[in-house]
Parts: sequence; C-alpha cells; structure tokens
Amino acid sequence: MPVLASVALRARDAVKGIWQEAAKFGVVGALAFVVDNGGYNLLVFGLPGGAEGGPMGTAPVQASVLATGAAALFSWVGNRYWTYRDQHREKVTRELALFLVANGVGLAITAGTVYASRQLLGLDSALSDNTARIFGWVLATLFRFYAYRRYVFVAP
Repeated sequence: MPVLASVALRARDAVKGIWQEAAKFGVVGALAFVVDNGGYNLLVFGLPGGAEGGPMGTAPVQASVLATGAAALFSWVGNRYWTYRDQHREKVTRELALFLVANGVGLAITAGTVYASRQLLGLDSALSDNTARIFGWVLATLFRFYAYRRYVFVAP
C-alpha cells in the first residue's frame, strides 16, 4: 500500500504543477492577447468610433505581424520572469532564439488565419478578422505551450 500511496502523491504533485504552470501561462497569455488583439484593432480599425480607420487599415496581415510581435515580446518577459522563473536557461540569447522560433511559428499560424479569411474566403469585416485571429491565436497558444515546456524554458 505505501508504494501505491507514493505513486498517487507523485501523480497529484505532477498534475498540480502542470495546472499551476498552465494558470501562469494563461495569465501571461491573456494579457498578451490584449496586447495582440488590441494593437491589431487599433492599427487596422483605429480608435472605437473613429471614422477614418487605423494607420494600417490597408495592410491587415502586416498589422497582424506587428501586433503579434509586440505581444510575443511581452509574453517572453512574462513567461521568463514569472511562469518559468525557476526553469529558464542561463544563456539568455539561446533561450530568446528558441522563443523567437516558437513564436515565429505561432505568428505564422495567427497571420495565416487572417490571410485565409481575407484572401481565400474574401471576408474583410472586423468580425471576420477577429474571428480568424482568435482561431489562429488558440491554435498558436496550444503550440506555444508545448514548445515552451519542451524546448524553450528548460533548465540546461
């Protein structure tokens, strides 16, 4: 019975650790989501109620890349110094390079959904853009969580 109890305790601790990590990752991700989507909407559609639209109204894919890049920088700082503060690499440049690769893939996923919505489906409203971006963001977030745990924020 002690072996079974020990295994149960280790399993419980592992699940608890993953949930704590996922919760922190989620908080950083939620704030990065605000930076990403808020920035995108300001760049493409301008301030709410503004008649002119945003400064990148004719370049939604590029605006998506810029907004996602700003959110990625925010995410790296939040994850490195909070979510994975005990697991980050001592070589910041290597960690940042791996982070940028993982986020490059995430950026391509998010921008790809906007491209598909605009170019393949012919949709160009704020609702369709945001729906495409949210769908891409969900897919990219799942990928990033896996990549951060497996490749980026791991002790050497």
